[in-house]
Amino acid sequence: MRQIKENVSPMSNEGRNAYVKKHLTDAFLSLLAEKNIEDISISELAAAAGVGRASFYRNYEHKEDILKSHLDTLFREWTDEWQKKDGAELSEQVRIMISHFEKHRSFYQLLNERGLIYLLKDVMIGICGPRPEYEKVQAYATAFVAYTLYGWIEVWFQRGMKETADEIAELFKEQGF
Repeated sequence: MRQIKENVSPMSNEGRNAYVKKHLTDAFLSLLAEKNIEDISISELAAAAGVGRASFYRNYEHKEDILKSHLDTLFREWTDEWQKKDGAELSEQVRIMISHFEKHRSFYQLLNERGLIYLLKDVMIGICGPRPEYEKVQAYATAFVAYTLYGWIEVWFQRGMKETADEIAELFKEQGF
């Protein structure tokens, strides 16, 4: 078929990829609310998203990659707020982080219910963990903070996210952090 003005998509490749990723993410989260990740096939996911299987594989290698990408997007929002408060007490940074989780409670509860909360660890370590260029003291100190934060978050999720961001920040402060 010869392409003429009427049948050429006005959407750029970037626009099409954003469209596909959004639809795959929305469909995946809906399916994940109904069943475990291992029970969701790529074909089912693509059909629910209204895209072809090739669109999934063009953008992702594994189903977990959809969640990681979504986490990266959500965490950018948190890190923007975190960076605005650079130099604030660690307990205040913890309050900001927990506030972020509260804001997106349904998504994080879904991750927790499906046993996927471990995906947060890599994102958190990437944001506030050690870097190869750090000297040993800074490397170990940032590793301590990053893994401590992840541990607190994991326990908070396991406890049903009962405590508020202010309560968690106060508990953190009481521990001498």
